[in-house]
Amino acid sequence: MAAGFCAGSGLDVLVLDRNEQPGRKLRITGKGRCNVTNSCSPQEVIAAANGGRFLYSAIGGFTPEDTMAFFQGLGVPLKTERGRRVFPQSDRAADIAEALIRFAQGAELRRETVTEVLTEGGRVTGVRTGGGYYQAKNVLLACGGASYPATGSDGSGYRLCERLGHTIVPIGPSLVPLVEAGDICQMLMGLSLRNVGVRVTARGKKKPVYEDFGELLFTHFGLSGPTILSASAHMRPMEPGAYTVHIDLKPALDEGRLDARILRDLGENRNRQLINSLDKLLPRKLIPVTVERSGVPGETRCNSITREQRRSLLSVLKDFTVEIEGFRPIAEAIVTAGGVSLREVDPKTMGSKLIEGLYFAGEMLDVDAPTGGYNLQIAFATGRLAGLSIAEKERNHD
Repeated sequence: MAAGFCAGSGLDVLVLDRNEQPGRKLRITGKGRCNVTNSCSPQEVIAAANGGRFLYSAIGGFTPEDTMAFFQGLGVPLKTERGRRVFPQSDRAADIAEALIRFAQGAELRRETVTEVLTEGGRVTGVRTGGGYYQAKNVLLACGGASYPATGSDGSGYRLCERLGHTIVPIGPSLVPLVEAGDICQMLMGLSLRNVGVRVTARGKKKPVYEDFGELLFTHFGLSGPTILSASAHMRPMEPGAYTVHIDLKPALDEGRLDARILRDLGENRNRQLINSLDKLLPRKLIPVTVERSGVPGETRCNSITREQRRSLLSVLKDFTVEIEGFRPIAEAIVTAGGVSLREVDPKTMGSKLIEGLYFAGEMLDVDAPTGGYNLQIAFATGRLAGLSIAEKERNHD
């Protein structure tokens, strides 16, 4: 994105990418479909992001609407799905990557790994790679975070910045699966729940840190799925026992209607054991765990279940809890939290406040947001702003 805007302004631009194929990480986003942006207002992107105030100029200058127009102008028809998530109509992330390569065709692309950014007297002079040295008045670092290291974003960009004197806010996983502090999830491994309520509470606080509705997945280690990934961004700082996930298994029914539903199911199975009578209410895998948690013996006949026992069962259905031990490793995270300190970057240009000619974009910055296309919107907007800022600086310099 930055290279295209620089090259479009008549500058000589060199893109150095360690990968054989450009946009490698972009090609796997959204499970290979690429959630390009979110069809929301600029204010909603800013409000959703950690560090959102820093993004006023970037997002204000390149809104989600602008992003959609940009890619459609490059020949990629888009569509909007649930949650205002925007995807290519083809469901191919490669179409977005190839469109960006076409947009930046005025730039030269070389497969090399940058080992050092060179400076002299507080300004950039070029970069050193495994293959040699390139002289440059401006250098943009857009190396990604430390998640999905096989795609090249292995945190090496942060090390380049640290050597230049920049502060790196400690990095960690964001939009990442959660590890359970017990073995309930392992018993339910592979079970996917589509329409459930998810609420996360922090130890010692009454107000939930996150609430959502949608899909989650039980795994051998804990919880995953869209609602859980989004919730993880709000679970900081993470430590064992600090957070509890509350799952409403029947969010469409209030307690009164759910009680009536349980009564009806029990009535239809009067002479059967409770453990064999909840097939219409719950997925089969979830029944034994739910019954055990309710404290009602599974062999109890439905016609002898008391009102108190029924209320206990209802309570578990409306508040199925999972205690959280921690996050999965950063390599499994969708994005990286932390990064280059925003205090050391000019939000109006994406330029370094410490070194003239040094710029940043995307996940390298200490900015992250929930799932839904927000993180790519931030990447595109900051890349564009950096590119235009470099071009304007060179134009004024000339």
